[in-house]
Amino acid sequence: MTERKPPGVPFESWADKQIRDAQRRGEFDRLPGAGEPLPDGLDSTYDELWWVKRKMAREGLAVLPPSLALRKEAEDAFAAACAAPSERIARKIIEDVNVKIRDMMFKPPPGPPLGKKPYDVEEVVREWRLRRATTDARGTAGKSPARDRPMGNHAGHDVDDRR
Repeated sequence: MTERKPPGVPFESWADKQIRDAQRRGEFDRLPGAGEPLPDGLDSTYDELWWVKRKMAREGLAVLPPSLALRKEAEDAFAAACAAPSERIARKIIEDVNVKIRDMMFKPPPGPPLGKKPYDVEEVVREWRLRRATTDARGTAGKSPARDRPMGNHAGHDVDDRR
């Protein structure tokens, strides 16, 4: 809209005329998203942080409380240690995450309890050796017989921090 509303003309009829003129000129043709369904979430209540949430989702970011982020990091570290190419690397991965777990145990941040205790490095390395031996014997990566329990139920198992 390049011109001003003339005095004495109701705003609604003036705006409608501007839209009709723009349609006649083809200014609404080939707009991005034309003919596509509206994006999800338009029928929900207004959220002041909608743009922040959309940006975070687009960038693949997530904000977790520190204890939940460390819990996820510990589980990922255990999986990485089990897949490590050498015992030395497996030990290093577990020792590094244990430092973070101990630090959070003694200086808990706000948020839900961590629910983890440090891993027993020797037990993880024993399991690493067992998996390696099973993999080498079969020639394929697979579950070891001692590994029929879900990931996380081992020396660094979940604990009840409500004591």
